[in-house]
Amino acid sequence: MQPAQPHARNLRQGRYSQAGQIYLLTLVTAGRERVFQDFRAARRVVRAFAEQAVRDYGTTLAFVVMPDHVHWLLELGSEGGVSAAVRVYRAKVSLALGRRIWQKGFYDRALRREEDLVAVARYVVGNPVRAGIVARVGDYPHWDAVWI
Repeated sequence: MQPAQPHARNLRQGRYSQAGQIYLLTLVTAGRERVFQDFRAARRVVRAFAEQAVRDYGTTLAFVVMPDHVHWLLELGSEGGVSAAVRVYRAKVSLALGRRIWQKGFYDRALRREEDLVAVARYVVGNPVRAGIVARVGDYPHWDAVWI
């Protein structure tokens, strides 16, 4: 009988990155700590998307920073892969906050060509409404999308 592998290791199995592919990524804080409930912390997380080192890995199409996780819609560039992009982004956030905050691993899903990209972006930025944090997306300050 084979010993059970940690969940984070299971998330990496079969992961494949392709330049030009669009990925929906979810990054979660360790222990689901609500680090980004603090306005200043959340704004630092938002600013990390604009860092050149992060932008080198692709184009951020949409994101939302929730109290204990981040959803990121990324069109991967030719530099590195999804894991490298996430590693650089999380490092920038941890440096900005002065401590490690992320759980190991992350969730990723490659979007299919036939998927409605704008609908996926709306789903991403609509998370605060579905979570009951705000009544309207426009009332939540920690999101962006290239279409809006």
